[in-house]
Amino acid sequence: MKYKFKTQPYEHQLEALKRSWNKPEYAYFMEMGTGKSKVLIDNIALLYDKGAINAAVIVAPKGVYKNWSEKEIPTHMPEHIVYNVVAWDPAPTKKNKKALVDIFEPLADLKILVVNVEAFSTKKGVTYVEKFLLAHNALIAVDESTTIKNPKAQRTKSLIKLARNTKFRRILTGFPVTQSPLDLYSQSEFLSDSMLGYSSFYSFQNRYAQLINRTMGQRQFRQVVGYQNIEELSNKVGDFSYRVLKKDCLDLPSKVYLRREVELTPEQKKVYQEIKKDAISLLENNEIVSVSSVLTQILRLHQVSCGFVKHDEGEEIEIKNKRVDELLDILQELQGKTIIWANYQYDIKRILRVLQDTVGSDLVASYYGETPDEERQPTINEFQNPDSQLQYLVSNVQTGGYGITLTQAKNVIYYSNNYDLEKRLQSEDRAHRIGQENKVTYIDIVAKDTVDEKIVKALRKKLNLAQEVLGDDKWKDWIG
Repeated sequence: MKYKFKTQPYEHQLEALKRSWNKPEYAYFMEMGTGKSKVLIDNIALLYDKGAINAAVIVAPKGVYKNWSEKEIPTHMPEHIVYNVVAWDPAPTKKNKKALVDIFEPLADLKILVVNVEAFSTKKGVTYVEKFLLAHNALIAVDESTTIKNPKAQRTKSLIKLARNTKFRRILTGFPVTQSPLDLYSQSEFLSDSMLGYSSFYSFQNRYAQLINRTMGQRQFRQVVGYQNIEELSNKVGDFSYRVLKKDCLDLPSKVYLRREVELTPEQKKVYQEIKKDAISLLENNEIVSVSSVLTQILRLHQVSCGFVKHDEGEEIEIKNKRVDELLDILQELQGKTIIWANYQYDIKRILRVLQDTVGSDLVASYYGETPDEERQPTINEFQNPDSQLQYLVSNVQTGGYGITLTQAKNVIYYSNNYDLEKRLQSEDRAHRIGQENKVTYIDIVAKDTVDEKIVKALRKKLNLAQEVLGDDKWKDWIG
């Protein structure tokens, strides 16, 4: 394979590329943290070099799609390729509107359109992407393809239809089966109608699900009570996919860092801008939030970015936000035990409520200030038991960041960060220490263009935030 990489691939990435690069349809079932984004970018570049395509559409969840255009593509696209990348925006600024028009210019550069998967539930998004595909010889890829596992969803139907206008199709996800083997049908149908050999979901279901006839009132339906012929299905999927887990990648770093972005809701933006500009905000319930020092101002801005704020009477008020939704999306992409760190007790309580409602109380536990002393060590023991069903431990670094061992965790999520560099480093090492047999993935949830983003950036650079904020006039940069 004669190809000049911009960033050197790991062995598993090179193997994935060798198997797939010139195939019309292919699936990268690569665990989060193994670098499937780079494989896709190199695949696009190879096909462009060979004259097979002149464009690509990359579809991804809202929390990550702009990461493709702003980070992944600039990082991994080879230097010799001239390309134009544009991110879809349903309400574009003047500059972005021009970019969405200019990408149709008949130039020889590689055109890349990055679109959030939610856009395919809208007529506007579908119409634009269809126009783009009809104007180019394109590859289309769906990142985190479990977002199209529901065959009845409008976005699934739209993407399957649009994919027929492309020469090459790819899907990417760490775990294609999140609820049942039936999740595979729509993901595979996106690649090709005949990928699994069934012309409809119902014929596929009849082959791989065990069904019984049920009646409830006047309604009759068939209920799935189990699954069958799974080895046969696995062999079929193996013909058009490459599977890799972190534990199998011997040359992968022991720590892998990722970030997931969330957008502020209109309600958050209002309060954030008022506190940023005037150091005071009037909430919807007529409570007032005011600040009297730079550090308090930064604290309140960070709280707002996390989805709540403490007003002047001392009560914490929730502000409509997308942070917990992003957490749930991330958890669907992971397997194995997971630590969820949150800086504020308000965050911890909210996470616990949501997880208990969605996954069940038996799978989640807490370890923070309000956890009774007599429950703390039993909770750690249960989490560390590989046979225990406890999957998620929600904690804060002030309580759980020191002195305990959590090496059963393969994944660590920072729902919200503490400002203290020492606490961050100590909390990372709860999972990454003697006894850890896996690579550990660390994921920061970040509200873009807020103080939240600056905190994560400083921690990643191992900067002391207190000195950063208080030194000279640097606080002005933090507040923006």
